[in-house]
Amino acid sequence: MMSFIRVVAPLARAVHRQTPIIVNVHRFASGGPPSLSALQIKKRKRKPLEDEGKRLMPGHYYMSAIPTAEEYDLQALKSALLKQDLYKPTFVDEDGASEPEVLHATAKYEVGSEPRDIFFFREGSLVVWNMNEIESQALLTFMKPFELRSLTEDVAVQETESMTYSYSEHRKSSLIDGNLVLWNGGENLVLEKFTVSNAVALSVKLGSWESALEKYIDSIEYVTEDLKAGRAIKLSQSEVLRKTGELFALRHLINLRSDLLDTPDFYWDREHLEPLYLRMISHLSINRRTRVMNERLSHCLELVELLSAKLSDRHHVRLEWMIIVLIMVEVAFEFLHYYDRIFGNELETPSKEED
Repeated sequence: MMSFIRVVAPLARAVHRQTPIIVNVHRFASGGPPSLSALQIKKRKRKPLEDEGKRLMPGHYYMSAIPTAEEYDLQALKSALLKQDLYKPTFVDEDGASEPEVLHATAKYEVGSEPRDIFFFREGSLVVWNMNEIESQALLTFMKPFELRSLTEDVAVQETESMTYSYSEHRKSSLIDGNLVLWNGGENLVLEKFTVSNAVALSVKLGSWESALEKYIDSIEYVTEDLKAGRAIKLSQSEVLRKTGELFALRHLINLRSDLLDTPDFYWDREHLEPLYLRMISHLSINRRTRVMNERLSHCLELVELLSAKLSDRHHVRLEWMIIVLIMVEVAFEFLHYYDRIFGNELETPSKEED
């Protein structure tokens, strides 16, 4: 704990030197020639932060969302945060949830007038508000033991979302040119931050699934080239079955275990938050990206079904030839038996006459 305090302590001397989290790498600057594969995913271009790496204007702060795992152990994470005594963790009350899905934590030690908030989402992503790079990296290291099936660092870096936010006296939060403006006088400021965090966390989680699908496409891209060239399929039946299982698992996560296709129940009784959530969803192009993901999944599924059918046909042909060979062997044995009965009797008859 003392080592963590030593890491956080310099923040008090850097109130006006806030910088974005170091893992904020935007996909539009990846460079290199585009892939010629018909299945290649076209990444969503994100608007760069003009002030990235520079000093922010007074009253402006950074918010970042990072996917780090497939799932978090929120109960154990809350206990560890309470023991650490640097943050005040509480579960976000979600009506009808069998177990808490979101953990909210506020820093106990203030750095300036703007609070530092963190939202941990069970599906493996976190959103930090007004958090310095040093503290955020220390937090990511602290969270490692509570991650289930951690994502690679490359995926976490690639799929990070960052944006600036500020406050206004207007009685309605808004999104202006990709910059979030929150109502400073609202009693539900934490809920509004949660609403924005919910949408952005969903976006980075979708981004991690897009990355997983891209890797899957790369792993079967050579198959399409072999089919086009008329070469033999190099996959076995068990490998095709495993590839099919990977596709169905990804489709299950997107369509059945996430809120990508519908508005969460949390906003049904909080109608004042739903417009903000829907604006964030639209800004992050989540609906379009989900539709494109499902179309690509369907295309990949058609390909593996074609491979499975072709391998099954090859297996059936092999079985048919085995049956033909067995029938030919049986016919040969029957011919030998017939030959033995006919010519064997003819050879035995003269010997009996001689006797």
